[in-house]
Amino acid sequence: MHQQDTIIALATPSGAGAIGVLRISGSLAISITESLFKSIHNKNLTTQPTHSIHLGHIFDGDTLLDEVLVSLFKNPKSYTGEDVVEISCHGSHYIQTKILQLFIRHGCRTADPGEFTLRAFINGKMDLSQAEAVADLIASDSAAAHQIAIQQMRGGFSSEIKALRAELLDFASLIELELDFSEEDVAFADQTQFKILLERIVKVLKYLMDSFSTGNAIKNGVPISIVGAPNVGKSTLLNALLNEDKAIVSAIAGTTRDAIEDELIIEGIKFRFIDTAGIRQTDDTVESIGIEKTYTKMAQSQVILHLLDASALTESSSTTILKAIQVSIEMYPDIKSMVVLNKMDLVNSADVSALLSKLKPLQLSAKTGAGVETLKSELLSLVQTGKLHNNDTIITNARHYDALGKALQSIQTVQAGLESNLSGDLLAIDLREALYHFGRITGEISTDDLLGNIFANFCIGK
Repeated sequence: MHQQDTIIALATPSGAGAIGVLRISGSLAISITESLFKSIHNKNLTTQPTHSIHLGHIFDGDTLLDEVLVSLFKNPKSYTGEDVVEISCHGSHYIQTKILQLFIRHGCRTADPGEFTLRAFINGKMDLSQAEAVADLIASDSAAAHQIAIQQMRGGFSSEIKALRAELLDFASLIELELDFSEEDVAFADQTQFKILLERIVKVLKYLMDSFSTGNAIKNGVPISIVGAPNVGKSTLLNALLNEDKAIVSAIAGTTRDAIEDELIIEGIKFRFIDTAGIRQTDDTVESIGIEKTYTKMAQSQVILHLLDASALTESSSTTILKAIQVSIEMYPDIKSMVVLNKMDLVNSADVSALLSKLKPLQLSAKTGAGVETLKSELLSLVQTGKLHNNDTIITNARHYDALGKALQSIQTVQAGLESNLSGDLLAIDLREALYHFGRITGEISTDDLLGNIFANFCIGK
């Protein structure tokens, strides 16, 4: 990392637009800009106050490139903690490129992906979990994902971890102190209070880890497979949910031979619906491949919608269906299942309800749209949105989940050690291990490899 360099990047998407913003950060950001910018009021940028905006022109020698606005953010009151300049120019790709090349020729370096946020982390403007939340905020495409990213970027998650780590560190210090006075047999740490603290930490860690399934679903979307026999209306249901003709609908069995996916946001939660090939015995090679893919998609889902044709339901077929659905539930015990009776516009509701009363199916007609909104509400209820509505901390990052799991394991080892009267030096080792994993989350303990992996996923300019 060349942190002494002055870096520059386009902060807005490349291409034509109303304006483009170039961001510059580093010790030479203001002086380089001053050498290439001429204020309309002949102001010297180096003497201007922080958080001020100046109108003028960018010149390449005697050639006028553009009329621009220059925004100054002097250290340490800037995003990166360094001197930062933002140049708002006209959104021509040509103009943006010429200004970028001009600044590079005069001492700037093109920023690496995420390097502005990396510098903000290194300069103490945010911790590592907050920095990762910046990338999540940029990538958020639903209200729920946005809400979680905002909360984490403002330090909601990291503040909890830091508080736990600080309390644990106090006790760890006392235990380390006891080791220094081992010959005097002096006890500095109150074991009763220590056990209470460990129990509370275990409770919080388990709660945070339990939230990961919800957070991951909100961040990446809830994958839902629509499965069933051919011609039960899977493609029609997908089209009704999306309110568009996404999948081909035909009376010919086996029309869908590949998995068709699309996304729908319901009350701020993103759902990924997957229309699969109808499951049946077939000699058609292509259709067989599609059916194999159906089972693969089912295994990857968070919810499986078992779609049935109410108009084809009989007393004998209902017994077979019950067995088939039960087998599916046993195959995927960790995946939520919902039974949906389609084509209810063709039958008497009371008749079919009696046949499948054990499954408590949801009834609808994908063709007319009756019951589709009820299905959406039921799907929403399957996602544990209570934590989201209560503004509780929700984990969305797999790296955080892994670190929490390892911290929990270390804490539980300490608990077991206390119960078996393990020596203080061995307890101290496990405590240091737990503190290490807490520190990995917030960046109090980090490596170049870890930082490289995290910030490589950022966009350039952020």
